[in-house]
Amino acid sequence: MELKTLSKDNADWVARHLVAAALFVDDDPETANQHALSAARRAGRVGVVRETAAITAYRLGDFATALRELRTYRRISGRNDQLPMMVDCERGLGRPERALELGRSVERSALETPVQVELAIAMSGARLDLGNPTAALGELEIPQLDPSTAYTWSPALYSAYAATLEELGRQDEADEWWARVDRAAAALAEIADDNAWETVDVVEETIEVEVHGDAGDAGDDDAEDLGTDDVATDALDGDDDSADDVDDDLDDEPALDDLDDDTSAADEPGEIDDDNPRDVDGSAAG
Repeated sequence: MELKTLSKDNADWVARHLVAAALFVDDDPETANQHALSAARRAGRVGVVRETAAITAYRLGDFATALRELRTYRRISGRNDQLPMMVDCERGLGRPERALELGRSVERSALETPVQVELAIAMSGARLDLGNPTAALGELEIPQLDPSTAYTWSPALYSAYAATLEELGRQDEADEWWARVDRAAAALAEIADDNAWETVDVVEETIEVEVHGDAGDAGDDDAEDLGTDDVATDALDGDDDSADDVDDDLDDEPALDDLDDDTSAADEPGEIDDDNPRDVDGSAAG
């Protein structure tokens, strides 16, 4: 099917809702989710739009919808960067065995380092759900569990390790790792202050979408997240108003059911493929 670029008006409209979703997601996930769904009505086959819908649903505790949206995002983008959240969604749905199976479906070395760490934490949680703290600790014993160097993901990894040690009754070791959490957080805060003056270049990318007759624009280019892997080492030694404007658009948009003429039933919110637990790439479950 022919690919065309979103019109400027549509692109601006969708972007405003995505920005609003990002602004509200921590303090008001319900509003953030409404903005994400509004973006999906115009650009439901754009990867970053479905990813945003998934994240806001996850923050609401709607794990079924989040998992469905993540499967769609994965199919559109071809990326596995949200695999840890998918594993957590399976946990949230009370299916730790399926969570472990999903986490093992992708070669760890093929994932970016921060994703590897997040996946280890999610897999450890699934082991705890099954009442096996020893296996949970083993999931966390990865090369990134290095107390001498702190990355942005280190405090979360150290915290999970400390909590699991407590589950095993190894309190003295747990206390050591809790102290490392504090040192890592302090080191990262220090380096963040040191880098506060730096300028970040923002690159705008064109979003291409599929056109389905008169049904509206859609696309399947996913957008890369901008991020940094700040590292701190020596510090660890020592045992607008624009968000309000988009609210007015929410009540004047078509229903999600009109998103795409060719959207399968499995793409509807909350539809989970319970009969095919090995379908982790979204080919059958959407």
